Amino acid sequence: MASNGENGRHQEVGHKSLLQSDALYQYILETSVYPREPEAMKELREITAKHPWNLMTTSADEGQFLNMLLKLINAKNTMEIGVFTGYSLLATAMALPDDGKILAMDINRENYEIGLPVIEKAGLAHKIEFKEGPALPVLDQMIEDGKYHGTYDFIFVDADKDNYLNYHKRLIDLVKVGGLIGYDNTLWNGSVVAPPDAPLRKYVRYYKDFVLELNKALAADKRIEICQLPVGDGITLCRRIS
Repeated sequence: MASNGENGRHQEVGHKSLLQSDALYQYILETSVYPREPEAMKELREITAKHPWNLMTTSADEGQFLNMLLKLINAKNTMEIGVFTGYSLLATAMALPDDGKILAMDINRENYEIGLPVIEKAGLAHKIEFKEGPALPVLDQMIEDGKYHGTYDFIFVDADKDNYLNYHKRLIDLVKVGGLIGYDNTLWNGSVVAPPDAPLRKYVRYYKDFVLELNKALAADKRIEICQLPVGDGITLCRRIS
C-alpha cells in the first residue's frame, strides 16, 4: 500500500482497509480501536511495524473484531493457520478463558518468536501450541486420528491463498456444528473486482484467481452459512450448519 504522502494515502503499518477514505479509516482507529487496544497488542503492533513484511500482519481493527467475536461465541478451543508475528494470535488468546487453547501453525517460527516475548509477558503463552511447518499434513493427521472431528469452536485462516480451498475441505470436518471458520483477505486488495488489465502487484495478481475460486466455492457450500465483511482486507465468516 502507498504511504501517507502526496495522495494522502494511509500511513498505518499493515493498512488493509478497503475504505475509500483514509481519513475515515484513521478516524475509526483513533476513536474506537487504539483507545481500547490492550497494551500488549499495541506493543506487538509497534514491534511488527519494524518488520520488512509488516503488511502481512492483521490490522488493528480486525484484531479488535476477532477479539470481540471470540467472546461473543464463547470460544474455548481454536486454531490459527498463518501466524506471522502473532497479532491476531494475541487477540485470540486474550479473548479465550484461562483454560482455552489455540493450535497455531506457521511455516516460519522465527516470525512467531518475534511476538512470543510479548505473549509470554501477557501471561498467555500457556494457551498456545505452536507447530512449525505446513498445516495440511497436520490437518490430515488430525482427521485420520478421528478424535478431532467437530472439536473446534473457531478457526482463523490467514495463510497461503492458493491452499485456502484445500484447508476448507479439511477444516469443515474439524470445526463443530455451530462453530466458525474465518478466512482472511477474501477481498484481496479489492482485486476481486479489478478488470483483467488493471495494474496489480505481482503477488496480488498471482493469488487473485485463488481468492475468486474460494469465494465462489464458499457461496455454494450448503454445509455453511457465510458472511463476508469489508474489515481489513476482507474476512469471510463461515458458520457450519451441517
